Amino acid sequence: MIRVLICDDHQIVRQGLKQILADAGDLALAGEAASGPELIGQLRTLLAADAGLPLQALPVVLLDIAMPQRDGLDILKALKTEWPRLPVLMLSTYPDRQYAVRSLKLGAAGYLNKSADAEQMVAAVRRLAGGGLFITPAVAEQLAHTLGGGGGGGERPAHELLSHREHQVYRLLATGASVGEIAEQLVLSPNTVSTYRARILEKTGVRNDVELALYAVRQEAGSA
Repeated sequence: MIRVLICDDHQIVRQGLKQILADAGDLALAGEAASGPELIGQLRTLLAADAGLPLQALPVVLLDIAMPQRDGLDILKALKTEWPRLPVLMLSTYPDRQYAVRSLKLGAAGYLNKSADAEQMVAAVRRLAGGGLFITPAVAEQLAHTLGGGGGGGERPAHELLSHREHQVYRLLATGASVGEIAEQLVLSPNTVSTYRARILEKTGVRNDVELALYAVRQEAGSA
């Protein structure tokens, strides 16, 4: 049996994923968590009891990107620091262009949109459990575009050049969050967030938060 840990802050999503595992027959739920810190705690307990597991016996983690406080990419970085061989499949409702390549660069073994059907989800889990990678054709194309410096000579959008932390702040600014709200959510000082904000405005070539929000809308529409 392939053991799977689910981490998503929405109970209805966890219920759906658990049903997919149950229907597959060879996949077993090893645990579920509503937050990143809860997931890490469960993994420490599980893997301490199974010290020295071969790669194929490690549980597969299904990790949501959009979670409160510490988002999935932050948690992914923590997981890969503590358990470098741990197979992690990132799940997202965002367009692939926004997070797929970032996830893979941070060590994810796969990336899948939550709109994927059950068969594709099961195939992804089985691939990761066997030590492989799972990348859809759309993500593969985006990865090739990024590694190739833009493919046919085109430049990458400015927001794709942001660091991981800058991208977190960018995404929150684009939703209308204030510096203080972002500082609280990311557990940073307001001055640090203001510094990130200044860098983001400079890199994207916009003058204020309103223009940044419009920029984000245009980018999302272009990647849909």
